[in-house]
Amino acid sequence: MNLSLNKNTSIAMLTLLFLAACGNEQQLADTITTADAAANSKDSMSTTAKQIVFTSEQYQLAGIAMGAVEMRNLSNIVKLSGIIDVEPNSMATVSAPLGGYIKTAGLLPGQAVRKGQVLATIENPEFINMQQDYLESKGRLQYLEQEYKRQQKLRDEDVNAAKTFQQVASDYRVMQATINGLEQKLALAGIKTSALQSGKITRTANLYAPISGYIKTSNVNIGKYANPTDVLFEIINKDDLHLALNAFEKDLGKIKVGQTVKFSLANENNFNRKAKVFLMGQSTGDDRIVPVHCHLTNQKDPSLLPGMYVKAWIETSTEKQYAAPSEAIVQLEGKDYLILQTGQSSTGYTFKLEEIIKGTEQEGYTAVTLPEGMNIANTKVVVKNAYAILSALKNSAEE
Repeated sequence: MNLSLNKNTSIAMLTLLFLAACGNEQQLADTITTADAAANSKDSMSTTAKQIVFTSEQYQLAGIAMGAVEMRNLSNIVKLSGIIDVEPNSMATVSAPLGGYIKTAGLLPGQAVRKGQVLATIENPEFINMQQDYLESKGRLQYLEQEYKRQQKLRDEDVNAAKTFQQVASDYRVMQATINGLEQKLALAGIKTSALQSGKITRTANLYAPISGYIKTSNVNIGKYANPTDVLFEIINKDDLHLALNAFEKDLGKIKVGQTVKFSLANENNFNRKAKVFLMGQSTGDDRIVPVHCHLTNQKDPSLLPGMYVKAWIETSTEKQYAAPSEAIVQLEGKDYLILQTGQSSTGYTFKLEEIIKGTEQEGYTAVTLPEGMNIANTKVVVKNAYAILSALKNSAEE
């Protein structure tokens, strides 16, 4: 009786242990399955085709527009950047070569000036000494000139000594050189010698515009002392603008003089302005950049000003490629996608993401490489407000 009881008890205990083990194994399997599902759910946004349905009201509210992928002639291009610049002879810097105190107010940037116009008046005590020396030298020269002629006549008649004539001739030529030097100094200061014929001496001199154009920089105010090296004015002439572009040395083989360049300003997206390459640099700097200069096709464009930043490109070859409007391409997790319409019914519109590879971008269109087997003819692509659908897809995935 006791033996039978012990046997039954052992069997019952083994049964309970087996059931407990089975339960733990099932619990472990359930845990693994749950973890795998969570991981798959986390990666689903990046590994599977995503779809979402918009009602007709949502479709209209989002302002969605449809288009298609099409074959277009897109060029292989070289991209460049740079600024609008002026020719070297269309820019001038004005300074006071002999220094002095400024007696007149400066001009405002943007103000038009003509060649020879007085820009500022400079006062310097040295001007007085220079004019005094000039007038004294002129008087001395008149005497020496008369003495030279008299001694030359006497020498021709062999009345005076040769040494006397040579000394007078030497003094006369030295005085001529002195006056020529003083005239150049006065011209450098901005004092006209014609104004000194009456013997009137001035302590001021004028600074004149060397070219016609517009004031770019004005560093002048009354009472300021100007050193000879100080830049008082910068003048630019807009009549001869050009593009000063930068090209990487790896692209030099694709750029030739005479090629057409299309460019836009920094705040523009349409490359509808044109120029032609007329000069290329013959060496590179430490940044491996080579300058490329281009003449503008339209020199009279009032929206172009020196110093403006520009974006540009040069066509190197043309070929037909599949292309979509650039605004139709969206980015998600570092990849590029088009949003396709896969269905339309009375309940709404169905969209999905299709991964693509971007190529050349030109004038609002971008070349795209599509998945194999994709039926291009029957594909509808969201070309406007595609990011509204992408945002809805993201929100749906997070929920």
